[in-house]
Amino acid sequence: MSEQLPAKRNELQALLNSEAIKKRFDEVLGKKAAGFMSSVISAVNANKNLKQAEPMSIIQAAAVAAALDLPVNPSLGFAFIVPYGDKATFQIGYKGLIQLGMRSGQYKLLNVCEVYEGELKKKNRFTGEMELDESCKTSDKVIGYVAYMRLINGFEKYFYMTVEQSKEHGKRYSKSYDHQNGQWKTNFVVMAQKTVIKLMLAHYGILSIEMQMAVQADQAVVKADGEYDYIDAEEVSEKEPESTVKKHRGKEKANIKEEDVTDFTPPNDGPDAPAPCPHNPEVTYKVAYCEGCVRNEQCEVYSLIVDQQSAKE
Repeated sequence: MSEQLPAKRNELQALLNSEAIKKRFDEVLGKKAAGFMSSVISAVNANKNLKQAEPMSIIQAAAVAAALDLPVNPSLGFAFIVPYGDKATFQIGYKGLIQLGMRSGQYKLLNVCEVYEGELKKKNRFTGEMELDESCKTSDKVIGYVAYMRLINGFEKYFYMTVEQSKEHGKRYSKSYDHQNGQWKTNFVVMAQKTVIKLMLAHYGILSIEMQMAVQADQAVVKADGEYDYIDAEEVSEKEPESTVKKHRGKEKANIKEEDVTDFTPPNDGPDAPAPCPHNPEVTYKVAYCEGCVRNEQCEVYSLIVDQQSAKE
């Protein structure tokens, strides 16, 4: 393994020095390209596990960050190149989501913070409104995380998750949750903050093209053809057939055979009625949810497991 590290490092450097890769970053970043590419090398050198990743997967992850114009310096917290086995994945930070939201011009306020014991005075389960009072803090124990947004048009929303809910989310949707070097173990606060703001934006926010790209690419290995491989996400297909329709909100799962899917029609009203997919409003098949909703549980009622191509048809 020790012999492979210098070889991979040299390969990464050679790729970054190649005319094709330099041109790719120059087209996206202009004069900032050279500095950005240097920061990629610095990020790799600072992470022993990232040094073992395939060089091209590092470049593909960096290319997503470049397209979003977000630095990959870990200390800044906007975007990260994170190793997963021998691959590198792109991960957006909560600061990156805030940055992209403010750039969109749709948000007047967008923030996330921890909630300490005693600070949460009131929470309206029906409206989602919350009342926090810092002066009522009784200890330094963090009990949860809250995201808040206010749009230019005046719409506002709180999104709160307890520490326990954040942990359960991480266990359910990240196969690396229990890994000692995984992000949930080494940067739990950052991951919990990202989770609440990402889910809030996916449920209630206005997502610009950049924000959609960031959400779709998050925690993915970016392949050469631009497709995403979510190797750290829970692989639903291992437990359920592709034609399975899942009910959320704690309801029992309903297994539907392949031949039955075409004839399946969800309720038109009531608590089980489908709502527009937050990722792709143009999706109009019988159960209107995309693959990303299944992965992130961003659709609350039904999720039909289909591939991206089926969603476009």
